[in-house]
Amino acid sequence: MHDMNEQRAIRVGTRASLLARTQTEWVVGQLRQAGHAVEIETIATVGDARTDVPIAGIGGDGVFVRELERALLDNRIDAAVHSLKDLPSAETPGLSLACVPRRATPFDALVSRGQPTLAALPPGAVVGTSSVRRVMQVKAARNDLVVRPIRGNVDTRLQKLDAGEYDCIVLAGAGLERLGLAHRVTEVLAPDAFWPAVAQGALVVQIRADDGRVRAAIAALDDQDTHDAIRAERSFLAALAGGCLAPIGGWAHTRGDGLLELGGCVLEDQEDRVHRIVARAAIDPLEQTPESLGQSVASQLRKEGADAMLARMRERAGVEPGSTRR
Repeated sequence: MHDMNEQRAIRVGTRASLLARTQTEWVVGQLRQAGHAVEIETIATVGDARTDVPIAGIGGDGVFVRELERALLDNRIDAAVHSLKDLPSAETPGLSLACVPRRATPFDALVSRGQPTLAALPPGAVVGTSSVRRVMQVKAARNDLVVRPIRGNVDTRLQKLDAGEYDCIVLAGAGLERLGLAHRVTEVLAPDAFWPAVAQGALVVQIRADDGRVRAAIAALDDQDTHDAIRAERSFLAALAGGCLAPIGGWAHTRGDGLLELGGCVLEDQEDRVHRIVARAAIDPLEQTPESLGQSVASQLRKEGADAMLARMRERAGVEPGSTRR
């Protein structure tokens, strides 16, 4: 006789957007292939409900995450699938980021109606993006372009582009890949010219910390290289006290020689130009931790003035010192 608990379906929570559901269905498909019974629960989040205002105006970090975390803590679901870049760098007590599957492309992508690359766009072309980090990097590359905010899910943004409201838009390459829209990409925007958000392109399966049954079920989906990379990136972001809305980019990957390398970037919009500082380092993950790599790159950037840059940015945005919300 099986224990009833063993037979109970694993309830996996997702946001309602097409991209979130697509990501969750991939995880659920993997679990079902491994013989687990799984149910999907859709949870509405304030980030999805308020598409009329920029994310910075809703309340900063975690805007897409809190309701899913609440459902986990209330035992309404057993696992939540998130885009890892949406998660605040401080972990929620009682919950665990148990599994990080293999990452899709970490980089941003340009989707253009006319000239395919940022460099080839005519002066005054209109670029759609709302992310502070993306806006600054577009301006750093081409301060003669016009950057306009854009909100909505991937489909909505592509419709606005196709309708002629923008000449091009900047999106996460991973979202386009997962939705089967990789053919729309006209240029991959990669470091050093263009740094992605920390943990961009990675998913995470979050569970209750004490739930051994679900932890065992999802363990096979974890990808060690991806998990190490995002541990380094998130540690780097936390060490700089940067929320997901701060103008900070970072990317870690395991090199051909087996060393984990992390590069990070801090941006500041000055009156006539964008000031940018970049640092990188590598470690052997068998001898050091990904977290120490993140701290090392953050301290290099601190020496180059990152704290003062971020403080000025926060001041301009009217955010309390020490707060990661912006």
